[in-house]
Amino acid sequence: MKKIILVFSILLSAFCINAQQADILIKHGKILDGTGNSWFYGDIAIKNGKILDIGHLNNYTSPKIIDATGLIVAPGFIDVHTHIEGDEKKNPLAESFLYDGVTTVVTGNCGTSETNLKKYFNALDSIHLSINVASLIGHNDVRKAVMGRAMRDPNEEEMKKMEAIVEQAMKDGAVGFSTGLIYIPGTYSKTEEVVRLAKAASKYNGIYASHMRDESDSVIFAIEEAINIGRQANMPVEISHFKLSGQQNWGRSKETVPMITKARAEGLDVTIDQYPYTASSTNLGTLLPDWVLADNQDSVITRLNRPAVQKEVTAYMLAKLKKRKLKHFSYPVVAYFSADTSFNGKSIEEVNILKGRKHSAKEETITVMEMMKQGGAGMVFHGMSDEDVKRIMQYPFNMFASDAGIRVFGSGNPHPRGYGTNARVLSKYVRDEKVLSLEEAVRRMTSLPAQKFQLKDRGLLREGFAADIVLFNADEVKDNATYEKPHQYTTGFKYVIVNGVVTIENGKHNGIRNGQTLRKPIN
Repeated sequence: MKKIILVFSILLSAFCINAQQADILIKHGKILDGTGNSWFYGDIAIKNGKILDIGHLNNYTSPKIIDATGLIVAPGFIDVHTHIEGDEKKNPLAESFLYDGVTTVVTGNCGTSETNLKKYFNALDSIHLSINVASLIGHNDVRKAVMGRAMRDPNEEEMKKMEAIVEQAMKDGAVGFSTGLIYIPGTYSKTEEVVRLAKAASKYNGIYASHMRDESDSVIFAIEEAINIGRQANMPVEISHFKLSGQQNWGRSKETVPMITKARAEGLDVTIDQYPYTASSTNLGTLLPDWVLADNQDSVITRLNRPAVQKEVTAYMLAKLKKRKLKHFSYPVVAYFSADTSFNGKSIEEVNILKGRKHSAKEETITVMEMMKQGGAGMVFHGMSDEDVKRIMQYPFNMFASDAGIRVFGSGNPHPRGYGTNARVLSKYVRDEKVLSLEEAVRRMTSLPAQKFQLKDRGLLREGFAADIVLFNADEVKDNATYEKPHQYTTGFKYVIVNGVVTIENGKHNGIRNGQTLRKPIN
């Protein structure tokens, strides 16, 4: 008996000597590596924030072993279109992203960003978010820094100042240049101005990410402009939240998606992203003519106080409503109105009634103008077709993005995409409606965005890559956020690992903040 124990002890000692040590060992998972290939059973060893090994790993020991039986193990999701500026200190835990499987976000979209990215990244490093952050440099804020909200072309001196800001941002680690040509003051910019600034980012191998000039009646022109800017600046193009707005445009994805296919066939690296919902979210000011919003808030108020301007704005808004074939402004719903939060969650039609006005579209335009004079509001706009959403979703060079900030639980009545974008794809469009395969959906959430935004060690489960990993139950993952009750976290993600540290454990955030700033190196 003593001999048997001795032999066993010797064998055990030999195993321990030969066994490799990992910080975390994930066992028995169905691994989707992010390439779009089929899953396979296997284990993953993690050490020092990196993926150490993948396979059937029987020669590893670890103080932390995660049993992934029955779970999908995939790279952490990358949300390429977010707006987290201003939210970082409010909620550095970023639960709304992590519970939806997101480990990395790209912010600075739609032309809105910090202009001093070195300072911004340093601030993020001191805050210690729970997610990784990369950033674009935004045209609108660059223009504001030099020209304010002026409705005119820049002179040459102003143009050079803007180019200098873009170049410095690229040197400081921006992944590219973004525009929001539907927003003030970007809407005042001609294509030539955008091309020059895009070229400043192209020098440093950045991408051009565009919220196009129009996503409704003039969408064809807007897509052509975005593609043309990329072609002239010799840089990759990302067209943001690709969609068709307004009932009059339903079905036009049959026209718009082939435009992207054609551009790629001609050799241009153009891709798109979308959120899987039939409502958008932006500010109330998009209902008004651009010229009304020029300069500062005092100027806006002065204009809207003039009877002649009120008459013109009313005519403009009623014409847009008629195009949508609607009788009331029922489609814009208040997400957050700081002047009176009791309006949150109500349509403009309902707000107008609350104000005691006549139930007419004309009176509703007056309500909109009053709200604009009080500072405007964040809005949710209903008006897209699910058939278009599905057709766009099936395009292979399309990513999923929330177009959201870090949610503060319970604040306002925001778009549900800020809580459930990825889960909605995985549950509604993969599991229930089978619009996509699970493998393809995961590729769109991982390796495709990592490739596009040059996040070189993210997006794949590969030895040596950063250990950003999600474990979820494909049969249970579900988006719970709705338009009526948006403040509900996704369920089904059991573990989320950020840079080699478990952050979501057994479906709960453990308070760890191990995210990093992802500054693009100058190539």
